[in-house]
Amino acid sequence: MLTDVGTGAIFGVTLPVVIIAGAAVVASIVTYFLPFKQETYWPSLVVFLLFAAAASGLIVETGGTHSPFIALWLLAGFFAAIFGVWGTLPLLAAVGAFLGYEYLHGNFTPETITVSIFSGLLPIAAGLIVWHNAVDKTSDGNKAFKNLANELSEVATKSEVVINAIGDGVLAIDAQGNIQLINPAAQELLGWSKQDALMLNYKSVIHLLDQKNNELQPNSDPIQQVLNDNQQRRSNDYNILTKSSKKLSTSLVISPIGQAGSGVIIVFRDITAEKAAAREQSEFISTASHEMRTPVASIEGYLGLALNPQTSQIDAKARDFIMKAHESAQHLGNLFQDLLDVSKADDMRMSNNPKVIDITQFVHDITIGLDAKATAKGLQLVYVPIPKDAGEGGVKHIAPVYYVNLDNDHIREIVENLIENAIKYTPAGQVTVDVNGTDDKVTVSIKDSGIGIPAEDIPHLFQKFYRVDDPETRQIGGTGLGLYLCRKLAETMGGRIWLESIYKQGSTFYLELPRISNQQAVEIKAEQERAAAEEASRLASTPVAAAPAAPQVAPAFQPSPSQPVPQAAPSVVAATPAVPVASPPVAAVAAPPIGTQPAVAPATTVPRGEALTREQIAAKVAQLEAMAKAQQSQQTPPPGQ
Repeated sequence: MLTDVGTGAIFGVTLPVVIIAGAAVVASIVTYFLPFKQETYWPSLVVFLLFAAAASGLIVETGGTHSPFIALWLLAGFFAAIFGVWGTLPLLAAVGAFLGYEYLHGNFTPETITVSIFSGLLPIAAGLIVWHNAVDKTSDGNKAFKNLANELSEVATKSEVVINAIGDGVLAIDAQGNIQLINPAAQELLGWSKQDALMLNYKSVIHLLDQKNNELQPNSDPIQQVLNDNQQRRSNDYNILTKSSKKLSTSLVISPIGQAGSGVIIVFRDITAEKAAAREQSEFISTASHEMRTPVASIEGYLGLALNPQTSQIDAKARDFIMKAHESAQHLGNLFQDLLDVSKADDMRMSNNPKVIDITQFVHDITIGLDAKATAKGLQLVYVPIPKDAGEGGVKHIAPVYYVNLDNDHIREIVENLIENAIKYTPAGQVTVDVNGTDDKVTVSIKDSGIGIPAEDIPHLFQKFYRVDDPETRQIGGTGLGLYLCRKLAETMGGRIWLESIYKQGSTFYLELPRISNQQAVEIKAEQERAAAEEASRLASTPVAAAPAAPQVAPAFQPSPSQPVPQAAPSVVAATPAVPVASPPVAAVAAPPIGTQPAVAPATTVPRGEALTREQIAAKVAQLEAMAKAQQSQQTPPPGQ
C-alpha cells in the first residue's frame, strides 16, 4: 500500500520527512539558479541541514540502524565538516538524540552503539580530518584574495592620487583613439572637463599643430605613429590648440602601452614661456656672435701676418706665443660660427640647397680627408664600402650606390663632426665608417672603440650645451653644440640621428637620410644642371658696374714728431699665413706702414655686425694680395735708377 491514511505516510515514510526532503530539493534548485553574489555559505548550509534532516528522518522511520538509507547519513556526516561548527554540531546532536531515543525505548544494545559510532560519528570524524586542511586553504585563499583586492584598491587609489598631482597633462588613449583618462592638469591646459573628454577621440580634445600652426597630415600625427609602430616619441616642435582656440607650445612625450596598437600614454606641458626665453637668448647669442666675428677675424689676420716671414721677423719664442694666440683665435672663431649656426637652426633659417649625390662616394671623400688626423693619433680609420686597398693588385671592388637629394654642406658638416668626435674620444683602436640602406632610407654609421657614453647621459646627448661630465671628457675640449647642431641639420633634411653606446666599450652613431631611386637621381640631376646653366647664362648677360676708385684712408697709427720715419716704406704683402687657417677662414689684414697713406678698396670694409662667409673672405684675401703687389711695384724703382 503506497499511502497510509491513518498516519499520512507515503511509501512508508511520514509526511514531515517528505516535506523536509521536498524543501531540500527546492532550496537546492533556488540556490543553483539564483546564486548569491556576495555570500553563498549560509544558503548552502541551509540546503545541507535540510538534506541531513530528511536523511535522519528517513533512517529512523525505515528501521533505524537496519535502514537501507543509512548511506545517506554517511554522506551527510562526511561533508558536515565543510561548514565548520554550524555543519558538525547539528549532526552530532542528531546522533546523540538517536542514541537517547533508542535508550528510552529499550533498544540501547551493543549493536546499536557500534552501528551508531561507525555510521554516525566516524564519517563526521573523517570529514573533520579531510576537510579541515581544505577549509583552512579555502580560508587562506579567501584571505589572500581579499588582501590582493585590498592591495590593488590601494594601488589604484595611490595611482590616481599621483596622476592627479602631476603638474604635466596626462592622457590615456585606447586602441581606437578614445580617451580613457585625463588628469586635472590636462583638463586645465586643454580647457576640457573630465566628463566631456572621456570616451571622445583624442583628435577632438588634443588638437595638434605644427610649428607654423598648420594642421597635421594623417601620416605626420605622432600619436597615430606611436599607435602604429609602438615606438616612443618625444618632441618640442608641436603646438596645441585648446578648446578656447588658444595656441600653446608644448613638450610631448608619447609612450606605447603593451603590444602595438593597444594604446598610448601622452604626457605634455606648456613650454610657451620657455620658448620665448630661449628665443630671446638665441637672438642675443646671434647678435653677439655677429658683432664679435669681425674683430676676431682681424685678430686672426694680424696674427697670421706676424707669423709670416715675408711680413715680420720674430724670434722662436715670440713665434711660439703667437702660434698659441693664433690657435685660440681660430677656436674662438669656430665657436662663434657654431653659435651662429645654432641660432639659424633654432629660428628655422638654415639654408637648404639640395643636390643629387652618391652618398657612398661622398662619405668616402670625407673619410679620406680625416684620415691624416686619425693617423696622427695612432688610430685606424676604416671605410667599409671602399677599403683603402680597393683596386690594388687588379682586384676590383664594387661599392653600393645610394643616391640622396639633400644639402651637401649639411651632410658634410654632420659626417665630419661625427667622425672627428669619434677620433677625439677614442684613445686607441679604430674608427669604422659604414653606409647601408633600404629602398627609402640610407644610413651612415660611425663606430668607435673609445670611452663610450654612460647610459644616463645618452638621452641628453643631443641637447644644446650638454656635455658628459666625467674625468675622461673633462680633459677633452668642446662646447656641447656639435651634436645638437647635427641633430637639427638632420631634421632639416628630413632625417634623424641616434646612437648606441656601452660605457668603456665604444659608441656607434647613426645618421639616417631619405633615399631616392636611381631613376629619380638621373631626372633630378638633369633638372638641377639645366637650372644651373640657366642661372650662369643669366649672370653672364648681366652688366657689371665698374668698381669705384679706392679712397685714401688715413692710417690707424700716426707717428709722433720725435719718432723716426723710415726712408723706404716696407712692402705691404698680404701673404698666406704660415699657420693654416681653420674653418671658417678669416681675411688677412695688413698693417699700414708707418707714415704712409695706403690705398684700401671699399670691398675690404666689413659692415658692422655682418658675418663673413668663406667666399667673401677668400675674395678679400685675394684683393689684399693684389693691392699689396700693386703697391710694392709702385714703390720699387725701375732698374738703373
